[in-house]
Amino acid sequence: MPSSATVTFQQVLEIVEGLPEDQQGELIEIVRHRQREHRRETLAAGIEQARGEFARGEARRGTVEDLMSDLAENTETNE
Repeated sequence: MPSSATVTFQQVLEIVEGLPEDQQGELIEIVRHRQREHRRETLAAGIEQARGEFARGEARRGTVEDLMSDLAENTETNE
């Protein structure tokens, strides 16, 4: 199938259902592995972004209490 071809979700399901059970299981494991890897990459990118923001002084460390205090202060100054 050419890479430019559009395949519907239903067509994918029909193709998968046509595979032997062991191949269906392997496919499920491959998809799950790729999902985990994608989540890891997304998380790593978010961490890298947060580190950059922290290094530039755009973010800081603190407790939940610190956050709530900052939010309260910002609310008071904006009123």
